[in-house]
Amino acid sequence: MSITLTSEIHMKSSPSLNLVGPVAGEVGLILRVEGGVALALLILVYRATGGSWWLFVALFFVPDFTMLGYLANRRIGATIYNLGHTYVSPAVLALASVVLGTPALWAIGVIWGAHIGFDRLMGYGLKYPQAFQATHLGWKGKGALV
Repeated sequence: MSITLTSEIHMKSSPSLNLVGPVAGEVGLILRVEGGVALALLILVYRATGGSWWLFVALFFVPDFTMLGYLANRRIGATIYNLGHTYVSPAVLALASVVLGTPALWAIGVIWGAHIGFDRLMGYGLKYPQAFQATHLGWKGKGALV
């Protein structure tokens, strides 16, 4: 079985359901809704902790600077982008904030997590090294299937 995103990219799945490639249909919708829920909850957490909304606006799109990794090559770019767009990274930062007693790190972690939720809601997922547009939530940009 082969999942084709474009004529350039073929991601294979084995018969044992060890799938590799973008999610689609109901699963893709669930992941996008999940991102929206994460975004909403993290905005509520930020509001409850009394963070500066100027800081929120100023830092919200900072994780997108991880795209600069693509200046090196696609594999490095995808790796750096994914490190900046997994919930693990802001969770580690928030945990460090609690351990170190540094509220600023908490705020940054919450903003970072909210950004990831926003991206997921909009259908931007983790990147595959084959192409910048190839994400776990489907093909984004020029040549998109949806």
